[in-house]
Amino acid sequence: MSESDSPRKSRDTLRSARWYLANDMRAFAHRQRTQQMGFRRKDFMGRPVVAVVNTWSELSPCHIHLRDRAEAVKRGVWAAGGMPVELPALSLGEVIVKPTTMMYRNMLAMETEELLRSHPVDGAVLLGGCDKTTPALIMGALSMDLPAIYVPAGAMSNARWRGQKVGAGTHTRKFWDEMRAGKITPEDWVELESRMTRTIGTCNTMGTASTMTALAEVIGLTLPGASSIPASDSGHPRMCQDAGERIVGMIFEDLRPSRIVTRAAISNAIVALMAMGGSTNAVIHLVAIARRAGLDLDLDAFDREGRRTPVLANIFPAGDNLMEDFYFAGGLPALLSRLVDRLDLACPTVNGRTLGENIAGARVWEEDVIRPLGRPVSAGAPIAILRGNISPDGAVIKASAADPRLARHRGRAVVFRDHADMTARIDDPALPVDADSILVLQNAGPVGGPGMPEWGALPIPKKLLAQGVRDMVRISDARMSGTHYGTCVLHVAPESHVGGPLAFVRDGDFIELDVERRRLHLDVDGDEIARRRAAWKPPAPRYARGYASLVERHIGQANLGADFDFLTAGAPIPEPDIY
Repeated sequence: MSESDSPRKSRDTLRSARWYLANDMRAFAHRQRTQQMGFRRKDFMGRPVVAVVNTWSELSPCHIHLRDRAEAVKRGVWAAGGMPVELPALSLGEVIVKPTTMMYRNMLAMETEELLRSHPVDGAVLLGGCDKTTPALIMGALSMDLPAIYVPAGAMSNARWRGQKVGAGTHTRKFWDEMRAGKITPEDWVELESRMTRTIGTCNTMGTASTMTALAEVIGLTLPGASSIPASDSGHPRMCQDAGERIVGMIFEDLRPSRIVTRAAISNAIVALMAMGGSTNAVIHLVAIARRAGLDLDLDAFDREGRRTPVLANIFPAGDNLMEDFYFAGGLPALLSRLVDRLDLACPTVNGRTLGENIAGARVWEEDVIRPLGRPVSAGAPIAILRGNISPDGAVIKASAADPRLARHRGRAVVFRDHADMTARIDDPALPVDADSILVLQNAGPVGGPGMPEWGALPIPKKLLAQGVRDMVRISDARMSGTHYGTCVLHVAPESHVGGPLAFVRDGDFIELDVERRRLHLDVDGDEIARRRAAWKPPAPRYARGYASLVERHIGQANLGADFDFLTAGAPIPEPDIY
């Protein structure tokens, strides 16, 4: 996209001019109060005003450095002739925020949209990185549709423990199982606390954070290569400053997210998701992002690409490297260079160039970290969509991180009615479970969780761990951390809490999983399922007030992106009156 093809903003047509340039009492007050904060009149009169939306928090290790990175962004904005204003936003620190950051993704999306709508800003630089912050910031920016550029927080640096690489999240689960099985000591476990996450930044595996920041780049919302730079690398603040400079040009070009987030860009993201061996959470988030852009995105689009594009990024949990290795191997541009025949290279990006132009000079420096198509990390589908009488609206499995022996499996269900029930009984020696059983967790979806927590990687019962079992089929309407692994069927839709068929599974029922045939089947007579359905009663509402009440009443199902119904329908909200 050349500048000559883009509509040009002038000083008088800037959005912020509505607040500042009029010769009336209200504009006088706006100028007066802005100067009260120490800004000079010439700083904001006729300059683009840039919102630096910052999800910094002292309870988010992924974002703890974003206060400093905001300063780098501001330097870039000033250098390009704009005026930066930092606007703090909800920080969703994975692991620490309860009951789940997914419950608050839509809250951050709403906040982002309303921050941009209600203030005199012409464009935005969005600072995030931890799992739900990336889709939330993008969703809010799309709904407001001012020029915006996304700045990813960057992954933490590599860690090692006793000679082996360890990845955040992935090895937490592995070592926890080993301790429960008596293979490592409690003292080892305490030592691991301070060794596994040794620097600032997001998880260093191909978890949800790294997946979503990379997909933001593929879609075209970051500077080229931005998502691969480690958080502690000196290139990271330089990238932030470049983003601050670039947003000023985007404002004058009126380069909005709606011109970038197209159907072709979303299709590119799905290709990259498979090649990265990315998080299953990306399925929900991409659907939500697409719907904010006015695009329908069916789960079958993921399944079609999963059958075609294998995992090429040899990174935990599907591989055996970490994000810093990926960066040194060439990063995301190098991976995309392997996929040029599967991508729409004409898609525009925030730097004014096309995706094809941005990756034209990319090279792979380490062939084992970024594999060629002829030598993938795994041959099976990275992500598959399963359907059947348990999941008529779809379910998701990360086949590349599952035990191939279980890809076709029939077993008896061991059912937990909710997370508390599972926690209370999973290690009970009397639990009627063996290695062939299928663990089923109900009431963990968008409404039932609430917010669809990452409970889908149900723990292996302790008595089976002692027997050497490290994977078994698990089914739920919950999500799973992108850092986790195992034969986990997730996002079952409709969820059990609203009367989806998962609610009707009982202990001892046979369930059939066939990943190749994309089948998930409850082997129970249809009349019996109908009797169970007739006897089922909807749970009473649990929340009389507050944000949880909003979630319970308005959140959508997983196959629709788990967004609020009132944020994906209706006419655009008009600009606020200036009075």
